[in-house]
Amino acid sequence: MNIVVCVKHVPKCAEAEIRIDPTGRDIEKHGLVYDINEWDDYAVEEAVRIKEKFGGSVTVVTVGPEEANSTLRKCLARGADNAIRVYDPKLVGSDPYVIAKVLYKVIKNLQFDLVLTGVMAEDDGSATVGPMLAEFLKIPHATMVKKIELKDHKAAIVHRELEGGLMEVVEVKLPALFAIQTGINEPRYVSILGIRRAMQKEIKVLGLKDLSLDESEVGYAGSWTLIDKLFVPPAEKVCQYLKGSPEEVATQILGILKSRGLF
Repeated sequence: MNIVVCVKHVPKCAEAEIRIDPTGRDIEKHGLVYDINEWDDYAVEEAVRIKEKFGGSVTVVTVGPEEANSTLRKCLARGADNAIRVYDPKLVGSDPYVIAKVLYKVIKNLQFDLVLTGVMAEDDGSATVGPMLAEFLKIPHATMVKKIELKDHKAAIVHRELEGGLMEVVEVKLPALFAIQTGINEPRYVSILGIRRAMQKEIKVLGLKDLSLDESEVGYAGSWTLIDKLFVPPAEKVCQYLKGSPEEVATQILGILKSRGLF
């Protein structure tokens, strides 16, 4: 079972102070901590588990600068066999459509039974790269996948998470693409030995010429969507701290509820 996993090197912004850069179309990234996209982390773990059960290989692919090598090496340390990184300065500003097209140009030349992606990326949240990549590859796909049961090497029973806590179970012919939801597994810790081995493995780097792509097909020029403006949402509500004894705080809460017509 040969599996390709698409991963993304993203900034971790949950506890960082976000500032908009001078262009107004991106955030200031200096000083931010980067790591593998959360959803992709689960996709890599699922791929490695399938390989351990059925044999085959796992290849991880990313689009990003040299700094993204750290994410690829983390995947190699976890059990991936091969890593490919695509980059060219002209890729800056590429939207999800362009990224899907770039990934297609790489993956179409690989042998694969499964392509796994995360459901979405932490930075842009578009959740569209997976389905668009499947369309480029002309293979069936399923999103929000929480469980994969392989039937020999020809089909998979896939459990999809729907709204309201519902689950959908579908049978999908292989090869196929599955967009993985968090919670499908518990990603393993990377061992020191795994890290050492990963540092010795080659990361194949490709440019636009290797993929027969012209600069007019990538970046802002090739994108279907453009970010016009980013802004930090203004704080409209302020947290109010109540002080005093339990009886005094209870009285204050009652007063607030009455003043707002809630009691």
